[in-house]
Amino acid sequence: MKTLSLKLDDQTFEEAEAITAKLNIARNRYINEAVDLYNRYHHRKLLKHTLAKESALGRKESMNILREFEKLADED
Repeated sequence: MKTLSLKLDDQTFEEAEAITAKLNIARNRYINEAVDLYNRYHHRKLLKHTLAKESALGRKESMNILREFEKLADED
């Protein structure tokens, strides 16, 4: 585990304290779970962007191949 210093806005800190008290979990555990959730969210968002980009490239290449097949069919 890594140790770090963290500065939170007062309101964010107070909300976190209230929630951890109600859930009866340690502040450290709460923050770890929050960062993990945030990381997974952004990982999925980046993956979505990558897949959309690659899909567009694949679509462009598929259209090129389709045009070539249509040229072949027209020649017959």
